[in-house]
Amino acid sequence: RRQGCSVIPVRVCCKWHSAREIQFCGCSASVGNHSKGTSCPNLGPRQSTKEEIEDCSDPLEIPEVLSRDWHPIVPEDLPRVFTGGWVGYCGYDTVRYVYEGKLPFSNAPRDDRNIPDMHLALYSETVLFDHATKLAYAVSWVRLDEFDNLERICSRTKKTCIPDSPAAGASRLGCRAGGFVYKRPEPKNSNFTEDEFMEAIAETKEHILSGDVFQLVLSQRFERTTFADPFEVYRALRVVNPSPYMAYLNSRESILVSSSPEILCRVEESRRVTNRPLAGTRRRGLTQSEDEELEKDLLQDEKELAEHVMLVDLGRNDVGKVAQAGTVNVDKLMEIERYSHVMHISSTEPKVRAMQILDELEHSKRGPYGGGFGHVSFTGGMDMALALRTMVIPTKESCLYKYDDQSMSARREWTIHLQAGAGVVADSIPENEFEETVNKAAALGRAIDLAESSFIHPLQRDKN
Repeated sequence: RRQGCSVIPVRVCCKWHSAREIQFCGCSASVGNHSKGTSCPNLGPRQSTKEEIEDCSDPLEIPEVLSRDWHPIVPEDLPRVFTGGWVGYCGYDTVRYVYEGKLPFSNAPRDDRNIPDMHLALYSETVLFDHATKLAYAVSWVRLDEFDNLERICSRTKKTCIPDSPAAGASRLGCRAGGFVYKRPEPKNSNFTEDEFMEAIAETKEHILSGDVFQLVLSQRFERTTFADPFEVYRALRVVNPSPYMAYLNSRESILVSSSPEILCRVEESRRVTNRPLAGTRRRGLTQSEDEELEKDLLQDEKELAEHVMLVDLGRNDVGKVAQAGTVNVDKLMEIERYSHVMHISSTEPKVRAMQILDELEHSKRGPYGGGFGHVSFTGGMDMALALRTMVIPTKESCLYKYDDQSMSARREWTIHLQAGAGVVADSIPENEFEETVNKAAALGRAIDLAESSFIHPLQRDKN
């Protein structure tokens, strides 16, 4: 169903979020759509059924087996973007199902959150907003063998509605009391001390000099509490750190809020595969001239260039494993991509030995961070982003507060995990690598700052 839409999509999503009807929300600048999942049936070959598979060595096989015999019929006027299918994430540790002998789960760092390694849900109903045409599409996928006539099918699709107005009282992003944005210091409460992180970098460089690996992405996880709702943080993140992959994903045991800049793997319906590694980082300049100087410095940094060339080669090799011979090309090499707080060089499957070393050095299991999130559509396309610049919010750790003061509404206090890494090579300067992780986490922290100053009562902010 298609209709004109004059409201701001993210404000419509506020209405769905208030009604607890939203499971995922995402925005892709490349296709100009904002999709929202409204229905998540249980895993099974038929709607409202559930199958439990007790013996499965690789859980990635389950969605493939369940959808193997589906033959989608796609209307001609439906946009060639995600309109339904599998949505979720495959965490960093998912690769252990593939390399179980070399990367056993028993060697993984301490699991202090009990978040699933993988979460994929099947969505049969979505709503898409096309920013360019100002059209909204309500899409409902149905199994023809479950309906005996066309009227029943149409009645099903009409249930997927498109609101023509935002939620009552849905506020615009802004600032309270005097127009200031509440500022916080740089991210703290890490699972590493600074000295421990420096020591881990030194050990990493020893492995590099010994020839075990050429490069290693070492990360630390910061932690912060807030009364800002995760969806409010998502709204703020769209402002302070806009990126090609913006996503809000309500998964089992956690909520993901992401502004990832990097494709993990994209497969178009034409079967074209795209991989685009990012490596090499500089902060953004305060002026255009400073920004240009930092770009020049980045492109002349031998360490950053070597790291980037290595990732391009790895990506090319990975695509070559599934592509036809002679069809893998590097279309663009070492272009600068700018984001709100940092710039990157743009042009993988991680090396097993690198992951073994990370098992020894990092203190906590990564969870979704460093894995991939995105979708595999009914029509055969796939778009997965690297789970970088991604906040992980464990849902079991939230606590509801109510107040006698009528000016303050009841709020949950959430614990938000901000994880960031730095690519360490032989000539890395430890202080610079540590600062890189802090800068990346700070960009996410500023989204929490904005959400607090826009939506939270000052007394509730001060508690944190």
